[in-house]
Amino acid sequence: MEAVTEGRWESLPVALSPGVLQALRELGFARMTPVQSATIPLFMSNKDVAAEAVTGSGKTLAFVIPILEILLRREEKLKKMQVGAIIITPTRELAIQIDEVLSHFTKHFPRFSQILLIGGRNPMEDVEKFKEHGGNIIVATPGRLEDLFRRKADGLDLASCVKSLDVLVLDEADRLLDMGFEASLNAILDFLPKQRRTGLFSATQTQEVENLVRAGLRNPVRISVKEKGVAASNTQKTPTRLENYYMICKADEKFNQLVHFLRQHKQEKHLVFFSTCACVEYYGKALESLIKQVKIMSIHGKMKHKRNKIFTEFRKLPGGILVCTDVMARGIDIPEVHWVLQYDPPSSASAFVHRCGRTARIGNVGSALVFLLPMEESYINFLSINQKCPMQEMKPQTNVLDLLPKLKSLALADRAVFEKGMKAFVSYVQAYAKHECNLIFRIKDLDFASLAKGFALLKMPKMPELRGKCFPDFTPVTVNTDSISFKDKNREKQRQKQLEQQRKERRENGGKKKFIKNKAWSKQKAKRQKKKKITAKRKREEGSDIEDEDMEELLNDTRLLKRLKKGKISEEEFEKKLTGTQSRLKAETVADLDLKADS
Repeated sequence: MEAVTEGRWESLPVALSPGVLQALRELGFARMTPVQSATIPLFMSNKDVAAEAVTGSGKTLAFVIPILEILLRREEKLKKMQVGAIIITPTRELAIQIDEVLSHFTKHFPRFSQILLIGGRNPMEDVEKFKEHGGNIIVATPGRLEDLFRRKADGLDLASCVKSLDVLVLDEADRLLDMGFEASLNAILDFLPKQRRTGLFSATQTQEVENLVRAGLRNPVRISVKEKGVAASNTQKTPTRLENYYMICKADEKFNQLVHFLRQHKQEKHLVFFSTCACVEYYGKALESLIKQVKIMSIHGKMKHKRNKIFTEFRKLPGGILVCTDVMARGIDIPEVHWVLQYDPPSSASAFVHRCGRTARIGNVGSALVFLLPMEESYINFLSINQKCPMQEMKPQTNVLDLLPKLKSLALADRAVFEKGMKAFVSYVQAYAKHECNLIFRIKDLDFASLAKGFALLKMPKMPELRGKCFPDFTPVTVNTDSISFKDKNREKQRQKQLEQQRKERRENGGKKKFIKNKAWSKQKAKRQKKKKITAKRKREEGSDIEDEDMEELLNDTRLLKRLKKGKISEEEFEKKLTGTQSRLKAETVADLDLKADS
């Protein structure tokens, strides 16, 4: 779409219902944003749409309004157990936010019931709630929605309820189509009727166009909306009112710079992004101890029941600091965020755009700052080319207080802080090793000694990445870290009990410690991720007769077959090394194996 300009809601070619206009007046939206004026008429005229617009441009209303208008124009009114529309989002926080926006409109239309289906609570509660109140409009995350489709034994036949579906919306579509969501999404799509309207909405979508067919769109109208004053050739994906800064500082200076910055902007509202859940846990506690008279909250993907409460509470605060992972990077609309601070660069360039987009939303001004190590400076040029993201340098502040000794003293006083710091360091290194832009973020270039100082570690952890390395610039504390106790008396009591058990076993073994070969925490995590990928791949195989325990063997045999075809091993070696999976599979599966080896 070209030459799209915003205007008043009454100027739309299709008239909106009085109830919708009333809700818009109550919310204070007198005029449309460009993405709204481009999308709403097409969606309402029964077109499938794939909309791309900069983050914070008002995409939520661009699908909420058409959903209501399409359902209002139905020939037959929806019954209590009939589903007319489904909105799928990647995170609970985004689902809660959309549900709130939708409720402002549905209160003017009592005929429509809406239901929020997200993780963090008992699925049976959702089943009972749906059976009691119905759900003409569902706002859901993929995992919970897929789960409810399989609850027929509990008295909910959701597959029958969605036969009346008119509209499906995939918000933050590019992330929904990522590996982690793809299997759930495909399972959900199998339950939905083919005759429906489908909309995909995201800030970064052009890279995912090849997945549109899989998502169920038929001849979609592609909408790419630019901001005013932005040339058509410019593909900048951050709002023009956003001021982007970067700061180059050493790993052992970064935390001090962050605290100094936050202390200078106490009255404002900040999001501080870290790369892992463990880093959020550790630095969240550290900031709470070091910055007084400011509300500091932490949120990450591994929180189960507290996430919804923390998110809702922070949205209402006039100021404060939310320490978070990328779970807060997509589509979340928190009012009046002044600064987005990226302590760790994100794992992908698109995630950088989404993080920055938590400020400068719907025409407001905002600022973002990313902290980079000296060896990462080329990331700035990468972003300017890859995302057309202009950035200005912010020099590190001078005469900044060194707070790392204080952080060390916190670790010496409480084992919980000490363990959080060790785990945060390990998780950071692991995440760094898997960075998407590994030509810039190279683990072999990391100064581990400086990094450990920046984490205020008391000693270096044992992990595969540090094996065989010496760190003359890092001085561990002289205190025996085993003597550091938990402040929590119950945890310390439990630890002492375990230590006593270990001493008893040592005495029984003649003073020798019982040898138990532990896999590195980081390797266990990698193994779990690999297993998840294999399971997801198995689910996508249509008509596959391969059992769970055969999957890994099949992958191994595929590699062997490739080596055989390239002449790297003989037929005799192939027969010897073959795990036997092929002999247990059906003939058609073996044929698939050959095809995979050829590809």
